[in-house]
Amino acid sequence: METKAFPLELKELTDEGVIEGYASIFGNVDNGGDKVMPGAFVEGLAKARQTGRTVKMLWNHNPSEPIGVWEDLAEDSKGLRAKGRLVLEVARAREVLALMKAGALSALSIGYMTLKSAPDGNMRLLEKVDLYEVSPVTFPMNERARISSVKADGCDDIINKLAAGDRLTEREFEKLAKGLGLSNSQAERAARIHLKGQGDPAAAVSEADQFWAALRG
Repeated sequence: METKAFPLELKELTDEGVIEGYASIFGNVDNGGDKVMPGAFVEGLAKARQTGRTVKMLWNHNPSEPIGVWEDLAEDSKGLRAKGRLVLEVARAREVLALMKAGALSALSIGYMTLKSAPDGNMRLLEKVDLYEVSPVTFPMNERARISSVKADGCDDIINKLAAGDRLTEREFEKLAKGLGLSNSQAERAARIHLKGQGDPAAAVSEADQFWAALRG
């Protein structure tokens, strides 16, 4: 099963755990070069309704952690619109609701099987998929979505500096890391590692390993 994450665009979030938003956005090219096309979900969702199979709501794609139910999944001109309900008798569902209300969860991610696709240059057009689950997840995998959220936090100059190959100051790196969703302690640790061993090629290899360790917490 493949997974694909999109920025969390909530239309509704209530204290009772009702969620409404988009699980997939059409025309958005992800890091793997995939683009979901309009109509991709129609046949699979119709078949699921006919057979009584439900699309699961899981936490971070973990089949051992169902947290709610999706009550309505349908395509519109923008993407796959999803409406569901967190089951608040489940402890994890209560945690997810609190994190969503605080803005700490930044994406919904779909779990699916590709039934039909077509190449388009360096891209793969997903024309027909079978949807199995939709999960709230910690990080969106689409970098364009990440950068948009960082720019909203006033990080445009920092991104341009990084793109030019310039070293960031510790404060700049911390600000960028926090914009990408890292906690304060993770951002501070990542910044220290980023600045460690500057100009030393041997240290750079170790620096990279430590940097990814910092991102993982």
